[in-house]
Amino acid sequence: MGLNDPGHARIKFYCDDNRCIDCHGCDVACKEAHHLPVGINRRRVVTLNDGIQGAEKSISIACMHCADAPCAKVCPVDCFYIRADGIVLHNKKTCIGCGYCLYACPFGAPQFPKSDVFGSRGSMDKCTFCAGGPEETNSEEEYRLYGQNRIAEGKVPACAAMCSTKALLAGGSDDVSAIIRERALKKGLDPARTPHTWQKAYGD
Repeated sequence: MGLNDPGHARIKFYCDDNRCIDCHGCDVACKEAHHLPVGINRRRVVTLNDGIQGAEKSISIACMHCADAPCAKVCPVDCFYIRADGIVLHNKKTCIGCGYCLYACPFGAPQFPKSDVFGSRGSMDKCTFCAGGPEETNSEEEYRLYGQNRIAEGKVPACAAMCSTKALLAGGSDDVSAIIRERALKKGLDPARTPHTWQKAYGD
């Protein structure tokens, strides 16, 4: 079943912190694929318990394309829209750069290209799951505003494709959950007790 199939399970990202090696391949791949300007980071790698031997964990973070996206709820101009497959996108031509979405997002996903004394932020930018925007698919305008539309080509996002340890997974929630379950079984863990599964994190 393809990513564009309307019957496909909801699209999700998952980062396995047991596999992430803090190489930053994912965020570099994202910037390269979409030619992002300096200061715009659609994806970033965060290290927890930095410097504590045996306790360090790294995780790759971007827009998590929430089922009940708080960014969309607070946007005063309704520039956000959620596709049938669950990918949360926005219209840069509608965005007024107010920053409400940044305050609402628990992942810090919204990025703004400007910051000056007059409060001008410019149109918001964020992870698109490599699915482009509202313009015509694979048009020059879509590429200029949102970068590559890999989903339309049947490909996974650039960040997940680049991950050398396969820590970063992207796809339908059913498929991703099956991979997590298989990995847990191979380690001899109880899959029902594996943390951060979609059911616990998102309730869908």
